[in-house]
Amino acid sequence: MARIEVDGLELDYELIGDEGAPPLMLTPGGRYPRDTAGVPELGRIFADNGYRVLLWDRPGCGASDIGFDAPTESVMNANAAVGLIEALELKDITLVGGSAGSRISLMAGIRMPQNVRKIAVWWLSGGPIGLAGLAWFYCGDQVAACSKGGMEAVAELPSWADQIARNPRIREILLRQDPDEYIAVMEKWAKAFNYREDTPMPGISEADFAKLTMPVLAFRSGKSDMAHTRATSEWVARLLPNCTFRDPPWGDQEWNYVSTFPNDVAARRGRFERWPLIAPDVLEFLKA
Repeated sequence: MARIEVDGLELDYELIGDEGAPPLMLTPGGRYPRDTAGVPELGRIFADNGYRVLLWDRPGCGASDIGFDAPTESVMNANAAVGLIEALELKDITLVGGSAGSRISLMAGIRMPQNVRKIAVWWLSGGPIGLAGLAWFYCGDQVAACSKGGMEAVAELPSWADQIARNPRIREILLRQDPDEYIAVMEKWAKAFNYREDTPMPGISEADFAKLTMPVLAFRSGKSDMAHTRATSEWVARLLPNCTFRDPPWGDQEWNYVSTFPNDVAARRGRFERWPLIAPDVLEFLKA
């Protein structure tokens, strides 16, 4: 584990696998940290199969800092991904991620296509309901709390508890924000998730997809998945110039029932616990 400053933010990361191996960045979704169940296990599989794996906490996730100067949260995360890769001098990298991690992987690839060998993504966020949910998940509770109790109330939100426990600087950064300006930023970031008829994913235009000429492996979303709609994944696959499109290694209800013990809530270890199941398909694609 290590920390490095990128664009004024300290990012927390770790590299696993042989130093001389081809680099691979693995990005989880939501605001979840890199040690969320399933993510390090998937990273270890990639490392054991010949990759130098970069696991990282995006801004506002895990132990990394947060900032509010970017036009959107996704742009901040994508720029951070590119900056981290450049700071670590990783060349010809592979980008892998699911859910928000898929969006950030694609956006990072658009920003540095000359340095990306391949991309593999699943759970592509989209659809009117899914994107409306993201606007609330990332921004809505922030505005509601701030409008009632200012930045002190924001800092007490459960959505910041894990980050503050890992990195007390997060609380200090939050408390330094002007409440009115913070609400304005959250409204702007929420607006970026608005559903559009001209593109399947927020922050990525059709022209942007055309820039992703490297081989991309995309997985079809479940029909029941309203957060990452099947239509979104199929639309993305059509727009990518060099896309391999596959069904995932899990059933249709994977997003809705995230555990191998669906009737035992206590046994669930989070949204990503079964991500290691995707490793064989991704490795086959990467080795081709």
